[in-house]
Amino acid sequence: MPQKSVFCGWNADMRFITAIHTDIGIKKKTNQDSVLLLEADTDHGRVVLACVCDGMGGLAKGEVASAALVRAYSDWFYNSFPAILYSGCKPEDVRSGLEQILQDMGKKIMNYGRSCGVSLGSTAVALLICGNRYYVSNVGDSRCYLISDGLHQITKDQTFIQREIDCGRLTPEEAAVHPQRNVLLQCIGASDFIAPDFFEGEYAPGQAFLLCSDGFRHLVSSEEFYNVLEPSKLTDEERIKAVLTDLTELNKSRREEDNISSLVVKTEQEN
Repeated sequence: MPQKSVFCGWNADMRFITAIHTDIGIKKKTNQDSVLLLEADTDHGRVVLACVCDGMGGLAKGEVASAALVRAYSDWFYNSFPAILYSGCKPEDVRSGLEQILQDMGKKIMNYGRSCGVSLGSTAVALLICGNRYYVSNVGDSRCYLISDGLHQITKDQTFIQREIDCGRLTPEEAAVHPQRNVLLQCIGASDFIAPDFFEGEYAPGQAFLLCSDGFRHLVSSEEFYNVLEPSKLTDEERIKAVLTDLTELNKSRREEDNISSLVVKTEQEN
């Protein structure tokens, strides 16, 4: 289930236009994706935390895993992140905080699964925007993109297929039809050892970030995404929501069978 919240304090010179869309898709009986979008206006400027978690597991347990993860991210944002923010938002502190969420929740979800006799888990991609920098933590194959003069993928899929491509054993064309194309190398709650990827960089006003589960991007090309998500076209929340809805319906019309979730954060200079 998507969650969106805002709490306010001091004004800042940057604002964000945001929207979320999630859909059960054409085949599954439950939506096992969970999406979170939180924004805070502080005396250190506006900050945003966004995450997409794609759950997996029998008997709807994937939804339990992904929902538990977004609750953990939310708790961290409200209870632990303020201390990081007011100490300067150091990259090493951000990385440590985001990774600790995944390590702690990995153990809790795994123990819960063992107690129930089921296998469950979730991907997790999280974006934190603080000051003029962004920080991204990732496990699995949900993705984060930066949209500026093109669609730039920030994260790298932690999948068998991506590893084979990196090693030169598969071409992207071969990977697209490979029978193991959906096999994850890591999953929160289903992997004994978790090694999250971490990325950071600067962003500029007028750019946008897209986070999505794999069901959102399997059957739509980068060119098709950029054609409708080019930042100058994302004028307000209603427009972004409409674009995400249209892209979701395009995936469904092409017979995407997975749950489909996405969110966009567009950055703008405050007038």
